[in-house]
Amino acid sequence: MSAPDQVAGVVLAAGLSTRMGRNKLLLEVGGEPVVARAVRNARDAGLDPVLLVVGHEADRVRAAIADLPVTTVTNLEPARGIHTSLRVGFQALAERPDEPAAAVVMLGDMPLVSSTMVRRLVDGWLASRSHPSLVISLYGEVVAPPILYGAPLFAELCSLDGDGCGKRVVKRHRAEALEVHWPPWALADLDEPDDLVRVEHLLGRALEP
Repeated sequence: MSAPDQVAGVVLAAGLSTRMGRNKLLLEVGGEPVVARAVRNARDAGLDPVLLVVGHEADRVRAAIADLPVTTVTNLEPARGIHTSLRVGFQALAERPDEPAAAVVMLGDMPLVSSTMVRRLVDGWLASRSHPSLVISLYGEVVAPPILYGAPLFAELCSLDGDGCGKRVVKRHRAEALEVHWPPWALADLDEPDDLVRVEHLLGRALEP
């Protein structure tokens, strides 16, 4: 049974970082590894539990967050795509005796996503009497994490298969979704070496519009 107001976090950190040429989750941004920053923001936003989905160089990623209160789960096939990490994370949530009422999905390589941003999604969900099954982040016209999924969508997320299937879940339920808007620059992530300089520069900007 779901706890009525419990919101978990699922941080996806299993990717291969092929375009970066090295594991981007271990790069330092703002004085800490990118993956540690994501986990800390999830915890600071009040998400509980926080699950970190690891895969590529899993032992090194675990070492980077060893001092943080987070549970790691392993994606054994990260090369197949991000949908496999999403599925693994929600399957792990479903197996817990304290299944939450909702979960926020975050990407480990979006260092401009702050705890305040995540908390605003949760607060919007809590403030709605109907507790919508979906709360999405909009950066201009682009839908991207963090995204909150209500428990009614967990089974759908556990059965994901194929590239882009997470986006299909959002598309199917978009009409019932609550939207939270962010400035387009906050969407910056780490894919290529030049992105690190750009993200470091943007860290000096306020993350709330």
